[in-house]
Amino acid sequence: MVWYVLKLVILLPLIAALAWGTIKAAQKLQARLGGVPEGTARRARIVETTMLSPTLKLAVIEFHGREILVSASRQGLTRLAEAPVREAGE
Repeated sequence: MVWYVLKLVILLPLIAALAWGTIKAAQKLQARLGGVPEGTARRARIVETTMLSPTLKLAVIEFHGREILVSASRQGLTRLAEAPVREAGE
């Protein structure tokens, strides 16, 4: 029983550290391979998504001061509507 607890006390922090290190390495690799560099503002932002069916989703994307409504399906993306960005109080 003591051996089991000792292994648990040693291995649990080791596994947590490995998981944390893997996440950090993946973030750096993503930034290096063309992701958004750290400290850079994103130009496109997903505001909201709604599932209509298992194969169809609606999404509102904010891009350059506009909100764009798109549908996402297995066939691809389709732009449905576009409007100026609304302020928080509207």
